[in-house]
Amino acid sequence: MMKRKLIVLLGFIGLIVLLFFYFKSDNILSQNETSLINDEKFQNGDIVFHISNSEQSEAIQLATKSEYSHCGLIYKKENDFFVVEAIQPVCLTPLDDWIARGEKGHYVVKRLKNAHQILTPDILKKMKMEGEKFIGKNYDFNFNWNDDKIYCSELVWKIYKRATGIEIGKLEKLGDFDLTNNNVKTILEKRYGKNIPINEIVISPASIFICSLLYTVNEN
Repeated sequence: MMKRKLIVLLGFIGLIVLLFFYFKSDNILSQNETSLINDEKFQNGDIVFHISNSEQSEAIQLATKSEYSHCGLIYKKENDFFVVEAIQPVCLTPLDDWIARGEKGHYVVKRLKNAHQILTPDILKKMKMEGEKFIGKNYDFNFNWNDDKIYCSELVWKIYKRATGIEIGKLEKLGDFDLTNNNVKTILEKRYGKNIPINEIVISPASIFICSLLYTVNEN
């Protein structure tokens, strides 16, 4: 009788040990799966930033107090990644080319915090459709808020707003920026003469970059 109880007890203990390791391994697997998802370098809807080599890049950095002067939206087409960006004209640029074009090849990728919930296949399709409406449009050197021409951060902001209803970054006025630096003044006078539209609504790469709705997923 005692021998049978001992066998039953040992069997019960063995079962508990097996269950413990089963659930522990299952939990580790889940953590690994999650980390693989979070560690993906690029996804549709990601926003990528770099320092442009354009004439106005330094002026943008100085006026907005930002390290980065250019941004675009990651666009996956089949197995390749592109950047929807407002340059001259608005276009789809292969991601590798976009990265190489930035200063020292440096870039930062940011992602919507709850992207897995909000950026559904239907929403991503809508974002692509919104982006494609701008393809071929001229770059807006005067930073107007209409759709006739468009600049980089305006493109990103409007695609997100129109496809998801989410405002990525705070809208400001041109006069909210630091326009006192000589480099900035030179660019502004070149664009506007003496009539600088300080009340024009604008969205800067800096405002998108620091938006609390985003988090950094990748940088080099």
